[in-house]
Amino acid sequence: MIRPRRMKQIEMTVLSRDVDLVIEYLGRHGIMHFSAGAAPVPGDIEDKNAFSHGNAAHINENLERIARASLWLGVELPQEPQAESELPGESNDELTHKLCGIIFTLIEQEKTRTQEKKKLEETVNEAKAFSRLNAPFSDLDQLSYLTLRVGRLDPRRQEELRTNLADRAVIIPLDDTGRILAAASRKGRFALDSALKKIAFTPITIPEGYRGVPQDLLLSLHERLDGAEKELLAIGEKRSAFAGEYKKVFIRLYGSYLMARSVEELKTRLKGTKNVFVISGWVPQDEVAALAAELAKRTGGRTAIRAYNPEEIETVRDGSEKVPVSLKHGAFVKGFESVVFSYGAPLYGTLDPTPFVAVFFTLLFGIMFGDVGQGLVLLLLGFAVPGSKFFASYKKFGTPLKAVGISSMVMGFLNGEFFTNERAFIKPTRALCSFIMKLAGMEGEPPERILHLMPEKGNLAKLFYFFGFTVSVGILLNSIGLLVNIINQWSLKRYEKALFAKTGIAGLALFWYGVFIALRLIFGGAFVRADFAGIGIPAALIFFGPAIWRLASGGRPVLEQGLLVFVMEGFVEILESASTYISNTVSFLRVGAFALSHAVLSFIVFKLSEMVRDGGAVGPAFAVIIVIFGNALIILLEGMIVAIQVIRLQYYEFFSKFFTETGIAFTPFRFRKG
Repeated sequence: MIRPRRMKQIEMTVLSRDVDLVIEYLGRHGIMHFSAGAAPVPGDIEDKNAFSHGNAAHINENLERIARASLWLGVELPQEPQAESELPGESNDELTHKLCGIIFTLIEQEKTRTQEKKKLEETVNEAKAFSRLNAPFSDLDQLSYLTLRVGRLDPRRQEELRTNLADRAVIIPLDDTGRILAAASRKGRFALDSALKKIAFTPITIPEGYRGVPQDLLLSLHERLDGAEKELLAIGEKRSAFAGEYKKVFIRLYGSYLMARSVEELKTRLKGTKNVFVISGWVPQDEVAALAAELAKRTGGRTAIRAYNPEEIETVRDGSEKVPVSLKHGAFVKGFESVVFSYGAPLYGTLDPTPFVAVFFTLLFGIMFGDVGQGLVLLLLGFAVPGSKFFASYKKFGTPLKAVGISSMVMGFLNGEFFTNERAFIKPTRALCSFIMKLAGMEGEPPERILHLMPEKGNLAKLFYFFGFTVSVGILLNSIGLLVNIINQWSLKRYEKALFAKTGIAGLALFWYGVFIALRLIFGGAFVRADFAGIGIPAALIFFGPAIWRLASGGRPVLEQGLLVFVMEGFVEILESASTYISNTVSFLRVGAFALSHAVLSFIVFKLSEMVRDGGAVGPAFAVIIVIFGNALIILLEGMIVAIQVIRLQYYEFFSKFFTETGIAFTPFRFRKG
């Protein structure tokens, strides 16, 4: 029998200058589950929060700067610290400031050039629209929202004009002599004229009668637009080059600051002052020594550590705090921990049901999904999932897929099926059976398959035997569930439930004797007088259990709600016990039923492929298509249904026997979820 790992509550007193190193070690190795009492202390904690607030603000500012810069560069940042991430230092701050400063300068340049290009495009489009208009140039501003002004301005003052007008107008130099073209929308006309008057702008007289927009003005506009586009292209090239050179640097910096933020957030939840922090939490007993040695090395022996057993903790004794449960398994059993924890964590100090879950999950799935080829697909998926980015969120299912794939292949060999083909293993099955028959000194024709589930004349008895086998598996699983509960209740010193409950020793005796009677009747026996005692004694213990326990423990059997209520409750308990045992056992007939349905569905796919195979030139192609799509349907649809049924059997027929109270899972503080 396996129990969860023994735990110790650790209390560490850490100097403020060492606390980051300690938290970094804890978060990197995922070794401590913080206690429920590890909360801020009203008083000192306020000063400590004020002390750490500046660090948190600085860290968040750097995270935002890196995120903004990376978004512009097209660099995808991690959601959590990387495995190689370290807490940032001054050099990281300097590098972040330097790189982000360069990026933000480029962003502003791009923004400015983009706005300039947009205005130039609008100006060019408007100018083109009126370039051939048969109207005086001086009157064009009366015909459109576009306002054009041509004149001379000292080149040294052109930048001043751009600054004054900001985004309300576009200033385009036409040559090196100071000639400029100023363009604005109709709404910006008065602002443009006002700014030009203030800056000594001298209008140029367009020849009288000149119609449309002068071609030299259009040419200057196009040249200016081409220049803006080239500058934007150059900025784009700088962005690509910068991203290629510093992508890994930005990812590393971001991971470091994510780690730093986690450290700061945790520090606000710890007890302590500006100078000292107190870190308390649960650590597996077998890791305490290594933790103490490592922290002593990292802090120069300045960390004081005290360890307590769970029974020494007052909050554990009074039931207000539960000890977290950590399980330690090999690769096979560990793959099924998620099945257990999806139902609930076992109580600390009770038996770990995961090994039983691993064995019975694998066995039941294989029985219901027997096919060598389809099982091989599941096995290959089990190898592919852990290393695939596409299935990254399902990597924990790699081991279960391998296990059920192998069990399905074994059952498939017994059935003689390979991708629904019933004839694939006839020769090897006959050879194997012939060899076994010779060793056993048996005579006769060896069978084509060891197990034949398809209902055919003459093999119905074998089918009933198969259903009997599945029920036997159910009896075994139910019995193990009862034994687990008895041991758990005894370990928790709940002796009344261990002895007299329907899931205790009395219930187990009633269940086993009921199975004994059923087997005797099936094999031709009869119900005898002694059976009344075999059923009656455990039933009486369940009925009178509470009263017997009170007497045995020195108390008096008190009928708080009256004799009638006591009798009714006892009677209902007996009926519920009997109905539960019967339903929990008969429920395993579904295992045989799903195995049969899988065989029937495979038979249909196989026969359909055979029927179309001889249908002319395209027959073989259609047969292949039917086999492929038929097997895909079975693997996806029936595989999911079988998995659900196995989980259901685990939940209702196994877990319900002993999961009357759940514990809490060991969830250590860590920087990375994986």
